[in-house]
Amino acid sequence: MKLLTLLLLSSISTSLVADTSLIEHAKKAGLRPIPTNKKELNKLIDPKGVVTPQRVELGKRLYFDPRVSKSGLISCNWCHNLGLGGVDGVPKAIGHKWSPNPHYLNSPTVYNAVFFKKQFWNGRSDTLEEQAQGPIQAGVEMAMDHKVLAKRINSIPAYVDEFKKAYGQKTDINLKTIANAIAVFERTLITPSRYDDFLNGDKKALNPQEKKGLKTFIDKGCVTCHNDIALGGSMKPFELNGKYKFRDVGDFVSNNKMIKVPTLRNITETAPYFHNGQLWDLHEVIKEMGRIQVGYKVQGKKQDNSLSVQIMPISLTEKDIDNIVAFFKSLKGRKPSIEYPQLPESNIHTPRPVTDSK
Repeated sequence: MKLLTLLLLSSISTSLVADTSLIEHAKKAGLRPIPTNKKELNKLIDPKGVVTPQRVELGKRLYFDPRVSKSGLISCNWCHNLGLGGVDGVPKAIGHKWSPNPHYLNSPTVYNAVFFKKQFWNGRSDTLEEQAQGPIQAGVEMAMDHKVLAKRINSIPAYVDEFKKAYGQKTDINLKTIANAIAVFERTLITPSRYDDFLNGDKKALNPQEKKGLKTFIDKGCVTCHNDIALGGSMKPFELNGKYKFRDVGDFVSNNKMIKVPTLRNITETAPYFHNGQLWDLHEVIKEMGRIQVGYKVQGKKQDNSLSVQIMPISLTEKDIDNIVAFFKSLKGRKPSIEYPQLPESNIHTPRPVTDSK
């Protein structure tokens, strides 16, 4: 009995040491959890102190309000559906008058976007506040003229009152302030997961297969691009080792093109995958990334004694892929509770929606 007890204690001790080692391994590789400390978290999501309950509530209404679009039909939630992992679930975004994205671009999730270093697939915006202005005005998205937008929102007394309470009596309600309010709401859309619990010290948060998947994810080099708190969100070169098999769907990919790395958080909820939404199966996604993106350097000498460097794709077994997929499931986060808001009513002075060809 004593021997059995000693063996069990030894096994538990070995497991705890291994888990501690894996947590340290993950952090050294550049992975960071969503902090549990509120002050530390607030520094990340609200470094300028702009988030207040009044602004969050106002931004939520505007996020769900289809009157922010020309047609009066398309809200931010149209493409970034908070009930569907923050995406629309289709390969390419569909906007005003059923217009498909001309570059065949997939809608990225809005959850945890506050942790992204860049916004949009081409990284053209640095902040959520700047990003929120783009889709509102884009002709194939919400197609809204900024002057008409200002007139619409200013014509609704309840919105005017909310802006005054949230931003002050002299606030000018325009595209910028409307986008800022939406961005404040988006800053609260964070989803801590079991993965975060594990990196924050809860060694039972992941099961054995998920831990193997995390280690494989790190050791195979996936963490080179999918790192930090967002597990993505920065700009990286694409097609390092090979050509993406659906590169000709749309016109976004070219040699040495820098693309924003999509977050892996809630990845099981955000299919289809890649910038043009051509893959639906995570097993196939991981195989494709192993083939075209992740590799290792092999150095040698040519006949003239000059140095040759070749990038070789990594080797992923089916078991490796299964383990990584299991790890990905641990990234499904706890969503904030969001009640669909009642929107203030329009009136006779509110500019009418435009749905025809004009």
